[in-house]
Amino acid sequence: MARICSVCDKRPHVGNNVSHANNKTKRWIYPNVHKMRFVRTSSPKVIVERGAVCTKCVKAGKITKVI
Repeated sequence: MARICSVCDKRPHVGNNVSHANNKTKRWIYPNVHKMRFVRTSSPKVIVERGAVCTKCVKAGKITKVI
């Protein structure tokens, strides 16, 4: 599964590990995504979708979880 949010399209990006001696090595920074069933709150239709959603979208209320 790709670590991409299906609501806001947030995806992994590349950063640097920086040591005390200022040595830099590449590292991946992944978004906090969880697989769940959800309904988008922005659309007027109630369509249950399944996908990976980042926790910022859940906290912002862009989706509602379907239990």
